[in-house]
Amino acid sequence: MKWLIFILVVVGAINWGLWGFFSFDLIATLFGDMSTLSRVIYGLVGLSGLYMLFTYGTWVGKK
Repeated sequence: MKWLIFILVVVGAINWGLWGFFSFDLIATLFGDMSTLSRVIYGLVGLSGLYMLFTYGTWVGKK
């Protein structure tokens, strides 16, 4: 499950980077502007980011 969460966070980061530099929304382009599928993907990206935030120690290992 961690690999899926990681991929979603990376997709979100790439999408934000494209939006910031080029005003291009990759998710909306691929799945439609605020379609149900786009909203589900945005939601999953957000939840994945929160999951990574709260489980950060398990991702990098404890020292």
